[in-house]
This record gives sequence, C-alpha cells and structure tokens, in this order.
Amino acid sequence: MDTTSATLAHLFEQLGLDSSDAGISVFLSQHTINANTNLIEADFWNNAQRAFLEESLKDDAQWSELVDQLDVLLRQ
Repeated sequence: MDTTSATLAHLFEQLGLDSSDAGISVFLSQHTINANTNLIEADFWNNAQRAFLEESLKDDAQWSELVDQLDVLLRQ
C-alpha cells in the first residue's frame, strides 16, 4: 500500500504538466477560472487531463484534496 503523501507537484506530474516549482507558478499565472466555471470545464485542459480530474473528484480519490487545492489556486 502506498502511503506517500501526494503533493501539488505530484498532481502536476499526473496531469502531464511541468511539476517544478517554476512550472507550477507559470501555469497558475497563465491560467485562471472564474467563479461560474467548474474546474473540469476550464478550456485549457485536454481530454485526458479533464478525465483524470473528473475521476479524481467523483471517486474521492487520493487526488481529490489536491484537485480542490488546484481549483482554489486557479481562482486567485
């Protein structure tokens, strides 16, 4: 059983994004969503990323807390 705590960097890796601190900062500075947009409906996700995010939230997977954190960060 994997007991490693996942981090935002791990989530970015799962999404196929640059998971370095600089890469995460750049992504967050270049992408935002407004209060009326569901995270999964944001236009910057590809189909695989969207499916991963949706499944993570639906199944309350180990990633769900990090996906929620990403949602908050994209709204700032």
